Amino acid sequence: MSSSYKNRDLYAQFLREMIIQPGIAKANLGVSREDVTLEDHPLNPNPDSRWNTYFKDNEVLLQIDKDVRRLYPDMAFFQRPTDFPCQLILDPENEYETLRRRVEQTTLKAQTVNRNRSGVTNVSSPGKALNLYPSNEYEVLPNGCEAHWEVVERILFIYAKLNPGIAYVQGMNEIVGPIYYTFATDPSSQWKEHAEADTFFCFTSLMSENRDNFIKSLDDSQCGITFKMESVFSKLKEKDTELYLKLQEQNIKPQYFTFRWLTLLLSQEFLLPDVIRIWDSLFSDQERFEFLIPVCCAMLTLIRDQLLAGDFTINMRLLQDYPISDVHAILIKAKELQDGL
Repeated sequence: MSSSYKNRDLYAQFLREMIIQPGIAKANLGVSREDVTLEDHPLNPNPDSRWNTYFKDNEVLLQIDKDVRRLYPDMAFFQRPTDFPCQLILDPENEYETLRRRVEQTTLKAQTVNRNRSGVTNVSSPGKALNLYPSNEYEVLPNGCEAHWEVVERILFIYAKLNPGIAYVQGMNEIVGPIYYTFATDPSSQWKEHAEADTFFCFTSLMSENRDNFIKSLDDSQCGITFKMESVFSKLKEKDTELYLKLQEQNIKPQYFTFRWLTLLLSQEFLLPDVIRIWDSLFSDQERFEFLIPVCCAMLTLIRDQLLAGDFTINMRLLQDYPISDVHAILIKAKELQDGL
């Protein structure tokens, strides 16, 4: 059996263990209450309590849900139903609390929790939670259907459960989106059908190389995001001293814009087809994510005339809403910078 078939079977096992079985236990609670014992009950403060885990998972799930519903809002794709909804999840034989139901219940009962990249938790009032998604475009589909964003939500929830050290951090949704889109729009229905499981393992592999960007305690280490941001400016200083000095003079620090560029692999700077084109070059390059440094440097040098002429406000606007859409020109320039031309 090939590794892809084994991985798909393994992913089905993850779904059973981490979504279906806990969901069945929760659903049965209202019938038999056999899961509530003197030792373990919903108010049990013990950190090892199954209920404590359940409620902590719900906090993570709410943040994932909030982020994936607005994934690539300029495209209708993620709001559309998938042609291959997960039969294991939708099996009518399994009477259990689905992720969709968990979100609905938690949104009604609990406060909305928002954990940003800095680890700061923002809590809004339960009243606001009722109007969390007022727009009709975010309404869930009828039973038996799943939107593509719901599939992405499940992938990220399973990843968070399997990787408690990092769990889920805002921005991971932007990394998994292009991978899932590539599988789910493949011309072959054989690939489309298994987009969820295949995306999960590709995302896991990608995160194994890129996860240090999401771990705040590593920010200032040589593998952390701060070192990478400074590398962009070091490369710029070497290749275009005049532009480097201009940014320094205006006190435009690399973290003001390269943090997002590097952490999210430029997925927020370009349209999705262009992001996929950039990723093709990143993934095929021998130096992998090291190539991202010259790509970012190329993005700066290609708008050097505008940056040299602009003041702080104009330049920050340029860097946070990058004006060039020709990624081919950016990649050619990046290759020149990488090769020392």
